[in-house]
Amino acid sequence: MAFEQAPNSAAMSIDVEDWFQVENLKSVIARGTWDERELRVERNTDRMLELMDSAGVTCTCFILGWVAEKCPGLITRIADAGHEIASHGYGHDLIYNLSHDEFREDMKRGKGVVEDLTGAQIKGYRAPSFSITDWAIDILQELGFTYDSSAFPTVAHDRYGKLTGLKPGVAIQEIRPGFTEACVSVVQFGKKGVPWAGGGYFRLYPYPMFRWGVKRVLASGSPYVFYIHPWEIDAGQPRMSGLKKSHAFRHYNHLAACDGRFERLLKDFQWCTMAQMLEAHPPA
Repeated sequence: MAFEQAPNSAAMSIDVEDWFQVENLKSVIARGTWDERELRVERNTDRMLELMDSAGVTCTCFILGWVAEKCPGLITRIADAGHEIASHGYGHDLIYNLSHDEFREDMKRGKGVVEDLTGAQIKGYRAPSFSITDWAIDILQELGFTYDSSAFPTVAHDRYGKLTGLKPGVAIQEIRPGFTEACVSVVQFGKKGVPWAGGGYFRLYPYPMFRWGVKRVLASGSPYVFYIHPWEIDAGQPRMSGLKKSHAFRHYNHLAACDGRFERLLKDFQWCTMAQMLEAHPPA
């Protein structure tokens, strides 16, 4: 029996950041050296735009404000191609390492630079490394955001944040009046949610296995959220020494295969933006 997917039930999203801004590399790349690093985000994102155009896919781009300042033409190309524009903040700091005021200023700056470039009002947000907190939601609402996609209802992780009061197994929830949380996807094995949304997990699992998991989520009637970063299709990026083995594995594992896997994934499912998915699946 052929697999049938409900319309607007699978959201494609890209966290637009560069290779040297990743948390796994922060122990060897100081923030003050970012301006000295080779910018590769533009060529990698353009490649992803090319693949999505070929597959007829529109996605949501959670754009880092720092990248928008350095590559304004890239941001306008993303918008002109019809993709949803959302925010990844400005400086890619873990939320729980910031004060409330620091987070507010980071968000104002990141949101402002992208909105100025595109003329689009940003409604969606994703936290760096999914480091969401309850108090951050209050600030997001204050700044005019209407949804977040940072909650990862999975087994323990050393960086993920946490939102209280989320209903287990419910992918899209109204967590404040007028504010929606679109959880990043997991596959349920008993009471445990195993990450199945993209990123390092997409590179780790064999592709047929990953595709099976996506089908399993969709067959359950739940919407599905996928994420990826431009640096993940870039096997030629600089290799940093001095990393913890676990951090090096997370960052570099199967980079060479990811471009092809991403191209297959785009064609194997019907994709939409986060906004389209939220419209088709009102929050519980």
